[in-house]
Amino acid sequence: MSLSVQFLSLLAMIGTGIVAAAFIDMIGTGTAHAGKKSIVRRHAASLEVIGWILAGCGTFYVLYTVRDGAWRIYDPFAQLSGLFLYASFFHKPFRFLGKAILVLFLKPLWFVIHAIVSLVLFICRCVWKVLSLLVTPFVKIFRKLYSNLFKSREK
Repeated sequence: MSLSVQFLSLLAMIGTGIVAAAFIDMIGTGTAHAGKKSIVRRHAASLEVIGWILAGCGTFYVLYTVRDGAWRIYDPFAQLSGLFLYASFFHKPFRFLGKAILVLFLKPLWFVIHAIVSLVLFICRCVWKVLSLLVTPFVKIFRKLYSNLFKSREK
């Protein structure tokens, strides 16, 4: 294995450390901002464990892609340095990027989806009320004429 390939794999492992730290930070921020009685808050520990498992699987996928799964002794140190790099330098830019994505893309998308669902439900309610209004006289007539039809007769 040449020196350049080793250097690139070292950079890849540092990158996986940065991405893993950002992913875990995203999970922690999401659970912290969830409601007090929310299901996300109640299962925060299990979500974080699942996040760590997914980060580990992603790391091994990168390791498999870059070096055909060959593990070196400096890989954990590279990942730790990636975690520390995220904590010291990349924390604020990633948070800013996350807030920008939330404000520019996710909230407008949520608004559009919510507006469409509300419109469809409003139309369904209006159709239901109109049908109910049209059917009500017939139901009343049926109940008056055939109210004794299903009653049991005593002997």
